[in-house]
Amino acid sequence: MNALSTSKLLRVWERALGEVPAGRSLALLAAACPEMSPEELASLSVGRRDRMLLALRERTFGPRLVGLAPCGACGEGLELSFDVADISAGQAAEAEGELTAEADGYEVRFRLPNGGDLLAVAARGDAEGGRQHLLARCLLRAARGGAPVAFEELPDGVLDAVESRMAEADPQADVRLALTCPACGHRWLATFDVVSYFWSEVNAWAYRVLGEVHRLASAYGWREEDILAMSPWRRHVYLEMVGG
Repeated sequence: MNALSTSKLLRVWERALGEVPAGRSLALLAAACPEMSPEELASLSVGRRDRMLLALRERTFGPRLVGLAPCGACGEGLELSFDVADISAGQAAEAEGELTAEADGYEVRFRLPNGGDLLAVAARGDAEGGRQHLLARCLLRAARGGAPVAFEELPDGVLDAVESRMAEADPQADVRLALTCPACGHRWLATFDVVSYFWSEVNAWAYRVLGEVHRLASAYGWREEDILAMSPWRRHVYLEMVGG
């Protein structure tokens, strides 16, 4: 995995602005991992994809993550601060292979969801049916008493067992933060979405950098590529000189 230069990260940001989150995650990894084909990246399990995104985020903005989470009980804002290592889950040895779940006499064989699956689900634009469609894509075969069973015939309890097995095999795909409100003492688990978090940082960074380019280009007449080629410290000194 390569670190992304200022120019390269800006190009990725521009290209991925109109993408859904799953597309943005693949765009970021494609820029950082040129040795991997788009098909290889899309086939990564969600957990492995997120693990790579966390590594890229650490190379880009450092290991510390900060944020704000509202308390669901009293509305108080809880300030968050933790390191990438704190939310890096181990990778199950079998995560990339075929998995099995058994419940209520059913045996289901399936694979883990990947980035390509998330893109396909997003393209359908069906939020209510997203879970069903995602599970259907990952199902390899199902049987009860040795007789094949269609996905549509599987009870909800069996699908719940499949999801539980997925979470067990790929813990990085579902990171949750144990939070306690300092104001009212309410405790809850908050889902941490690395794609949304990382992209929000990239988006804010891009606007800030383009603002710097605008000020320096207006003051000195320099080209964008020359400004971006400067180190952040050198740009900062010039910005101070022009009152930036």
